[in-house]
Amino acid sequence: MQRRSFLALAAASMTSFTRPALAQARTNTLRFVPQTDLTIVDPVVTTAYVTRNHALLVWDQLYGLDSQLRPQPQMVEGQTTEANGLLWTFTLRAGLKFHDGEPVRGRDCVASIRRWAERNAEGATLMSRVVEMTAPTDNSFVIRLSKPYPGILGTLARLGPPALMIMPERLAKTPSSEQVKELIGSGPFRWKPDERIVGAKVVYERNRDYLPRPEGVTSWAAGPKIAHVDRVEWTIMPDPGTALAALQNGEVDWWENPPNDLLPIIERAPGLKMERASPLGILGTGIFNHLHPPFNNPEIRRVVMEAFSQEDYMAAAAGESNMWRAGVGVFPPDTPMANDAGLSAVTGPRDVAASKKALATAGYKGERVVIMAPSDHAALAAIGEVANDVLRRLGMNVEYVVSDWGTLVQRRASKAAPDAGGWSMFHTTWFGLDMVTPGVSQMLRAGGGQTYFGWPDIPELETLRNSWIDASDPADQSRLAREMQAVALRRAAYIPTGQYFSNTAHSSKLTDVPNGLIAFWGARFA
Repeated sequence: MQRRSFLALAAASMTSFTRPALAQARTNTLRFVPQTDLTIVDPVVTTAYVTRNHALLVWDQLYGLDSQLRPQPQMVEGQTTEANGLLWTFTLRAGLKFHDGEPVRGRDCVASIRRWAERNAEGATLMSRVVEMTAPTDNSFVIRLSKPYPGILGTLARLGPPALMIMPERLAKTPSSEQVKELIGSGPFRWKPDERIVGAKVVYERNRDYLPRPEGVTSWAAGPKIAHVDRVEWTIMPDPGTALAALQNGEVDWWENPPNDLLPIIERAPGLKMERASPLGILGTGIFNHLHPPFNNPEIRRVVMEAFSQEDYMAAAAGESNMWRAGVGVFPPDTPMANDAGLSAVTGPRDVAASKKALATAGYKGERVVIMAPSDHAALAAIGEVANDVLRRLGMNVEYVVSDWGTLVQRRASKAAPDAGGWSMFHTTWFGLDMVTPGVSQMLRAGGGQTYFGWPDIPELETLRNSWIDASDPADQSRLAREMQAVALRRAAYIPTGQYFSNTAHSSKLTDVPNGLIAFWGARFA
């Protein structure tokens, strides 16, 4: 037999035996390319979506939010309310266990709520009304309020980062400013620290002791969370070309957020499928540091906001005009709270020359403006370039700092002055779900110290937000939402940069991929 014939026969043998074995081995491993590396693993200490997506694997929630924005019981079996809504008793489902084998107890829930509430606007609002929160039995906990809180179940179903996840009490006692030292949850997957490669790989394995909710329909974070794969492997691929090639070649199964300019290639590629990542889209926000000059001056913030064009921002971030919308306020378009109050601040004619003069009149004296942008997030990198260009044309003293997203996330927590390692401005994005009402929007919390990064202190806006939370009549809520948007834009609490849509792409062999959020339960290979 000739050597070439022998090699051909050997190759055929390998195809017949080895490749199916590899395919079978890979069938139970879902290989995923996340938006960026996972640099912060504790879901309480950051608002980064990559950490929230990670948290949905490891931990579970008391209530799950469905696609109609309704909280559904998840870890909770049910609840009762007494004393005109001032006393709530929650009973946990039987058989819930943490990954270390310990049962989930009421005191774990109490400690987790307290820690999370220190970092979340809704949680802080809830705790401001809590008289006491106790765990009278292992399978229950009680919340006693000083005044009714109509949205309590929605708050306990908080999905947007930082999401409310239930941890063992011993870990939930960690200060909310520090990351927990162990990742022990009760969710459908377990964290594999021994396989973690920083900047390259994150691994989870199926939690075989997980008890999915026995009834209901899986919808967003609600319903049975059934894991059909044995492993989930995240591979970090900052370069879009590399990620595209890996998806086309079958080296990965799912790419979270391909840039919009690559979508036509993916659409034409055999064996690949695209889906809209979120029906509510993504809202962009330009974040000012309200603590230090120059953006501690509301007049300067307003001039800068009015110099920017949502069209320029969104065209850079999303490309084709059918993938974005301008003329967007502080709520997602076509949702109940969306309105046009004060919108002229972001829709009026843009004149950089006039804005440059207005900036001097407002009191700008050449202070350094440190604007941060990530190199490994395509949309935010493009938005950062737009902002850098506009600020320089306004004559501002700009220091443009480009880093990976993980480094930006760490630096944005600094309250130091821009000249001392702090910052002046950065941009980020939010799923529309996380800005759909004043109650959930981090950007409309304006009470200073414990607010979102930038730390705005606008008492008028905070008062309106609290009034909205107290309101139970939809007409009153709509009126208050209009007033809030008007104040937020007049005081330039932040810059609304528009709404864009993104697609997620995966192998057509991967079916039942959850929609509305990045989660891994339900997904299976055909």
